[in-house]
Amino acid sequence: MTVSTLPLNDGNQVPWIAFGTGTALFRKDAEDATRLALDNGFTHLDGAQVYGNENTLGSGIVASGKSRSELFITTKLGQLQPGETPKSALQESLRRIKVDYVDLYLVNHASNHVGKLKEVWKGMEEAQKAGLTKLLEIATIPPAVNQVEAHPYVWQALQPNLAIHDQYKIVTSSFGGLSSLFRGKGGPLDPVIEQIRARLEKTRGAPVSDGQVLNKWLQQKGVLVVTTSSKAERIREYLDTQNVPELTSEEIALIDTIGGKLHKRYFPGHWPYDQWIILCI
Repeated sequence: MTVSTLPLNDGNQVPWIAFGTGTALFRKDAEDATRLALDNGFTHLDGAQVYGNENTLGSGIVASGKSRSELFITTKLGQLQPGETPKSALQESLRRIKVDYVDLYLVNHASNHVGKLKEVWKGMEEAQKAGLTKLLEIATIPPAVNQVEAHPYVWQALQPNLAIHDQYKIVTSSFGGLSSLFRGKGGPLDPVIEQIRARLEKTRGAPVSDGQVLNKWLQQKGVLVVTTSSKAERIREYLDTQNVPELTSEEIALIDTIGGKLHKRYFPGHWPYDQWIILCI
């Protein structure tokens, strides 16, 4: 299956869905999970220095036998240690992941760099100019991706951020996109998702899951979805979302409206800094 892509503001493309090695895999061995994801069709891997598993992420890539050109790899800058720079930190990440470059390099938790973000951003640009992220022939790199907790129960609160994203053509990337289903079960959105799921399943003539409904909602909003699972069937289900019929404009509006009746953050430690500023290929 060819994974569809989203356009970035620098002319490049990014796969719309990524397999994440945080959350359930945080500070755990990610080799088997990474290989399972790659074997079942994922091409975009979303890692981070703070996840503590870049080495096993890299081992999973090697074990899969996939060539570097087939993959889109993301990692994120953690808290800088004395004498460390974004460039030197990325060099260490590349050594652990066992690749020569990453496609996407983000600043993880901007709160780690309060008062120093301009300096950190310059360091990110230096890493790009050194070819440690996919090379672009531009002098100053604008943010291209911003990763936030994004699901219907925070969508209304995200509107100021999304307006900035629209203004500068920044792709919104989500983590916790299915939280309103798995962490917020019993919320006002449940019957709406079931209603839409049943309609989509009838239209498609094949099974559609609740998770596919929410991932389709995110995809149609142009969001880069980061998700994870230890089950091959769930991984294939996530990727199959792009084959699910589109939600109608009325269904999208209904999810927006009902989701807006409850404000619930499931990762409160990231707010207000879960707008992880962002670099890119």
